[in-house]
Amino acid sequence: MPNDFNQQVIEEFRANDGVVGGMFEGGRLLLLTTTGARTGGRHTTPVGYLPDGERVLVIASAGGAPRHPAWFHNLRAHPRVTVEAGAFTYEADAVVLDGAERDAAWARAVESDPGWAAYQEKTARTIPVVALVPVPGPPNLGARGMGDGLRAVHDGFRHELGIIRTELAQAGPRLGAQLRVNCLTMCAGLGNHHMGEDTMLFPGVAARHPELADTLARLGREHERVRDLVTEIQTLVASEDTDPAALLPEFDRLAAELEAHLDYEEEQLVPLLNAMG
Repeated sequence: MPNDFNQQVIEEFRANDGVVGGMFEGGRLLLLTTTGARTGGRHTTPVGYLPDGERVLVIASAGGAPRHPAWFHNLRAHPRVTVEAGAFTYEADAVVLDGAERDAAWARAVESDPGWAAYQEKTARTIPVVALVPVPGPPNLGARGMGDGLRAVHDGFRHELGIIRTELAQAGPRLGAQLRVNCLTMCAGLGNHHMGEDTMLFPGVAARHPELADTLARLGREHERVRDLVTEIQTLVASEDTDPAALLPEFDRLAAELEAHLDYEEEQLVPLLNAMG
């Protein structure tokens, strides 16, 4: 894509915690910063991605062009990259998939969006699939206050919930492999987030604000309720016989209860956390 178009997307992405309009509206998008293979300069490119557990996958399609995109050449030379994913910025190692692993990831991608296959038909090169594996360490939430950072994380879950709901509503009679991965990745991320709150955030708040004991107890109970709903979804997703139409009502139930929980948590904690610094 032209550099001026890319720059507009980058600016909109950064101004709105990863939410953009236009051709990328409602999709999964990240900003990938690579080190130039020849110049050593830093280059940022908006790239669509696929969830894949603790890592994400990006596809070097270049719209089916005859050559790989520049960012792919860069990460082959310098695998350490920077990923901006809405609220988070983190370092990752780029791993170019090959063999059966690449083929399985590609098949999932094509099943979820036939546009990938159309790109492959336009070019003689084999389109690469790249895993971005986060480097261990806490993600960077930028200059936000603690409360605003929490809200940004919540907005990331809201965004992903909306995407998956649309995918379920548009799915055919069977649950595709990538949609299974999307659901399971979201469930795991939500579980990790709540575990972090239960073990670190809430005890820290309780120590400094004992008057919030009832609020924190309610949030803990809501975490348990969300965990039960997530377990139900994980069970359905694990079954080969699950019809997306049967999963959708359970997903809507999770989304509704989670949204209410996030709203209450933000109302009670965001101002306080921002004041704590």
